Amino acid sequence: MMRTLYFHPLSSFCQKVLIALYELELPFERRFVDLGAPADREALARRWPYCRFPVLEDDGHVVAESSIIVEHLGPGLIPSGREAALECRLLDRVFDLHVNEQVGKVVADRLRPADARDPIGVGRARNTLRTSYDVLEARLPGRTWAAGDTFTLADCAAAPALFYAARVEPFQHPHLTAYFERILARPTVARVFEEARPYLHLFPVK
Repeated sequence: MMRTLYFHPLSSFCQKVLIALYELELPFERRFVDLGAPADREALARRWPYCRFPVLEDDGHVVAESSIIVEHLGPGLIPSGREAALECRLLDRVFDLHVNEQVGKVVADRLRPADARDPIGVGRARNTLRTSYDVLEARLPGRTWAAGDTFTLADCAAAPALFYAARVEPFQHPHLTAYFERILARPTVARVFEEARPYLHLFPVK
């Protein structure tokens, strides 16, 4: 079986899938995608017309969207119990929608010309981030990982989301901070961020 991941090392959603692949120790080939290169965009769009990565081509079958890709890879990152699985998927949504996407809104605004900035939208995104930090702080006590004692899909989503969020809207919540330190120390996560290091200068921090 041949798996090919269309990705960019700096993309948080690609990092989420990479963490899952490393956790599950699955072999795959990498297809670096430069969205500024017409040939790369065309190759990605042929597989996923929205032209967004990551996209996984698995033995001729195309799978898109990071959470769907992780579940496609196998059950190893989803808890077996119904309630635990729901908590895992809920937190995956929190990290993707209420952390990661809000970071994207702030970053996208930084890249706009001064006369096209959206301070109201950025303010809302920052408020959502702060709310998310409070939600996570309330859920994390007593847990080693996001959804409990086992590393799951939720943690694959959490690592890149918090990595970039900390640069956009720093958090000082004690339980969230301790969790963030634990997840950064996990070998699969550390590997992904080490691979992204050559591209981190492209992330607008001001």
